[in-house]
Amino acid sequence: MLPVYQFICGYLRRNAHEVLSWHVAHDGVEETESLMSESQIYERDMGFLKESECMIAEVSLASTGVGYEVCSAINKGIPILCVHQLDANVSAMILGNTNGNVSVKEYSDPEDLEIILDEFLASF
Repeated sequence: MLPVYQFICGYLRRNAHEVLSWHVAHDGVEETESLMSESQIYERDMGFLKESECMIAEVSLASTGVGYEVCSAINKGIPILCVHQLDANVSAMILGNTNGNVSVKEYSDPEDLEIILDEFLASF
């Protein structure tokens, strides 16, 4: 998934959007995070939400952490775009969410993803 994260972060930056969680697109993200405590990771990620106008989450792979962040963003009233690859086995908790601040979109290629990102970000 790293190439997808790199694509999303790069696309956002090229289009003048601030990416707070740029670390997810770094080649050494797992190594870097292994040097951090769980508390440090939690504080960093929750801090990102406090500063965010919106959230974009790639949800093709199941992740308790991403689910927690999505739920936290919902509770803060932050608009959320969840994107996933066409054939991904996405959590029913994401797909079944009816909160008006949550949008879930599937993509098949980078061009689809660009269109989805542009549509979501048009209001920011």
